[in-house]
Amino acid sequence: MFDGMAPFELGSVVEVFERPRPDLDMPWYDLRVCSLERGPMRALGGFTMTTEHDLGAFASADTVMVVAVPDVRADPAPEVVEALREAHRRGARVVSICSGAFALAAAGLLDGREATTHWRYADLLQRRYPKVRVTPDVLYVDGDDVLTGAGSAAGLDICLHLVRKDHGARVANTVARRLVVPPHREGGQAQFVEAAVTAPAADDAVGRAMAWALAHLAEPITVAALAREACLAPRTFIRHFSRQTGTSPLRWVVTQRIMAALPLLEDGVLPIEEIGAAVGFDSPMTFRHHFGRAMKTSPSAYRRAFRAAVP
Repeated sequence: MFDGMAPFELGSVVEVFERPRPDLDMPWYDLRVCSLERGPMRALGGFTMTTEHDLGAFASADTVMVVAVPDVRADPAPEVVEALREAHRRGARVVSICSGAFALAAAGLLDGREATTHWRYADLLQRRYPKVRVTPDVLYVDGDDVLTGAGSAAGLDICLHLVRKDHGARVANTVARRLVVPPHREGGQAQFVEAAVTAPAADDAVGRAMAWALAHLAEPITVAALAREACLAPRTFIRHFSRQTGTSPLRWVVTQRIMAALPLLEDGVLPIEEIGAAVGFDSPMTFRHHFGRAMKTSPSAYRRAFRAAVP
């Protein structure tokens, strides 16, 4: 925390990682909000907050998160930069949301890496830190030990992504259901959607097609079939779908199939070939190809890693 910060991204982190989960019979995260400054700090909206922990707790955590910086045009405090470097040297997972990427870049943790931030800061981040490969139009970038997320509501996306990495898809879905948000948005999905807020309609054609697809994932799904469910011409459907979701219909379908496969892989019962068929991939090779592109690992490696990570 720092004086003058906006509370939205911090609230997202607290909501996901601190809130007790009576619906999950398992230990949860130990969240500690830290600050360089002591005493009351003003937040946008006319209220003040204080923290109980300093940068010593920040640098010693297993996962450290920077949700914003005071000024994207100024250098972060040297103490914050050194705390980030110390955490990374220890092997901690380092995460940024929104303008927090500027702190990670100042610490040199993004040099030579792909990274993202809020789309309105992307050009400035690239100019100030030319060694960073800034990708401005994605929700988050997972570099394994260093992750960067876009701003505002995308903070929830990267937080849920971390929960899914740590505890699996079923747990992440439970948390998302509690938050009343989609359980997973692909990291490569566009930040900026042309019609992010649309006028409510009595009959949502795209939503109807998406609901049909989710109920028929194991079957062949084409753009023509989706458009038919939406009662739209295929080209019109593609235009409406992309405007409302920021991605293409078939890319969205592939993502839903991958997400449906994760709990089956985690359960460890079905053979991988059967899992691919159960979620609609026409061959094990196609399943492995799309899974590898989306998850940066193979289905069998994901299953082994999940078993090793979660007792």
